Amino acid sequence: MRDAYHEELDSIGDGLVEMARLVGSAIGRATTAILDSDLKLAEAVIEGDQRVDELQHELEARAITLLARQQPVATDLRIVVTSLRMSADLERSGDLAQHVAKLARLRYPERAVPHDLHATILEMGQLAQRLMAKAAEVIITKDVDLALQLEQDDDAMDLLHRTLFQHLMDDRWKHGIETAVDVTLLGRYYERYADHAVAVAKRVVYLVTGEHADNLQADIQPTTQVEGA
Repeated sequence: MRDAYHEELDSIGDGLVEMARLVGSAIGRATTAILDSDLKLAEAVIEGDQRVDELQHELEARAITLLARQQPVATDLRIVVTSLRMSADLERSGDLAQHVAKLARLRYPERAVPHDLHATILEMGQLAQRLMAKAAEVIITKDVDLALQLEQDDDAMDLLHRTLFQHLMDDRWKHGIETAVDVTLLGRYYERYADHAVAVAKRVVYLVTGEHADNLQADIQPTTQVEGA
């Protein structure tokens, strides 16, 4: 019985890793779709989000069953409860990738992103994908130092987000209101996506240590840099 119990706990972790990998791939493909006005790819991302939702529902069902049947305590209880919260962060990340893809579909066959912002949006998409890949690694390894590092790596996304607004507020902006709204939304989607990746990592810190990440002091240098920064 105990072996089956711990296998079920492990399966919850495996489900989280799969969710993280799926939403990481989704944001990368959604970025390509928005920049290349690729309708087929956008549709694939939109449809693929259903699998992320299914995984979350499966994980929730397993977690509830464990709580009901095994009544876990201490560390095991923390694993179950924290995993439920992580699954919510990952599901929301998938939704945000889907939002990017839906914007690509909405503007097709036109491109939602003007040429002079192409590089910035590309970098935001690539950074979002790297942050989620690191979050997946944190789930697997339970590496607290790596988890704490994500929040500092996220500073690069915040900088890119500010760069977008600088373009929007520039008197030389010539792309109109509709494009300004699209770019504003995109910036928000990527910024929130990165926040969810950080939240996943913070929850791993709590899972391992029993302490909230904000209460831990860590002298860790960010490893993800904005090009040219």
